Amino acid sequence: SPPLLGLLPGRFSVFPLFFLALLLGFASLLWLQLSCSGEGPLPGGGGGGGQSRGGPRQPCPPQAPLPPPEDEPSWGPHRLALLVPFRERFEELLTFVPYMHRFLSKKRIRHHIFVLNQVDHFRFNRASLINVGFLESGNDTDYIAMHDVDLLPLNEQLDYSFPEAGPFHVASPELHPLYHYKTYVGGILLLTKQHYELCNGMSNRFWGWGREDDEFYRRIKGAGLQVRRPSGITTGYETFEHLHDPAWRKRDQKRIAAQKQEQFKVDREGGLNNVRYRIESRTALNVAGAPCTVLNILLDCDTSETPWCTFG
Repeated sequence: SPPLLGLLPGRFSVFPLFFLALLLGFASLLWLQLSCSGEGPLPGGGGGGGQSRGGPRQPCPPQAPLPPPEDEPSWGPHRLALLVPFRERFEELLTFVPYMHRFLSKKRIRHHIFVLNQVDHFRFNRASLINVGFLESGNDTDYIAMHDVDLLPLNEQLDYSFPEAGPFHVASPELHPLYHYKTYVGGILLLTKQHYELCNGMSNRFWGWGREDDEFYRRIKGAGLQVRRPSGITTGYETFEHLHDPAWRKRDQKRIAAQKQEQFKVDREGGLNNVRYRIESRTALNVAGAPCTVLNILLDCDTSETPWCTFG
């Protein structure tokens, strides 16, 4: 017999030895899963000024791929266009795309991520980018998520399914780490494409950062739609990871006098029907195994109508 077995008691057979080895292997795998980074909070987030929560953790081994939605009936018939307005925030994008792809895939949500990259020389226009994303997202998606790149959902109970009953505000005031007023509809908002068209999309007059969501709330109400929000979520302001750095937005936070007068008005004419843009390029990318489409977008501005689209 092998030398190792000769050291064991006479009645000790190979089967208990095999069972012991199997038990040790399982314990090793369990320890590795608990000690690696897994699906836990990302380093550098959560309102801690860029500091991580807890000590550094090891990267997990690659996870087995999820079943393709085309081969899995439980994924359902609807497909989400995740519209992400974007400019010069590449570190956030490298985190956002694989995180959201994994998050939505685990929830069996068919989806396509569109990164709406503004490449013109005008100030940032989140609303116009979302209008462009809606128009360019194709006929194979039937609902949209207006999704900030700096907001990651941590609670898997959050609902990203088809919002048939009306606009569904995932990042509700009770859960968003920064904005808590009752008419807030920013951060993450789901709408069917039919409902977004009913609102004529978002106003194109909001160059710079902020206020476009407040105007869109009035459009939702004017279209006779009711905003719904999550229920039964107990994680409060820890429901999302917020990666925002306000220092990066100084250029877009400035408001000139004419803009201040207009920012609380309802735009009753503009929206999907008059957004002016050109697609410079459309690129399919794979970010850490997560597919997305990057649209490089050149917006156009009528400076006689909205002179605050330029900076200075």
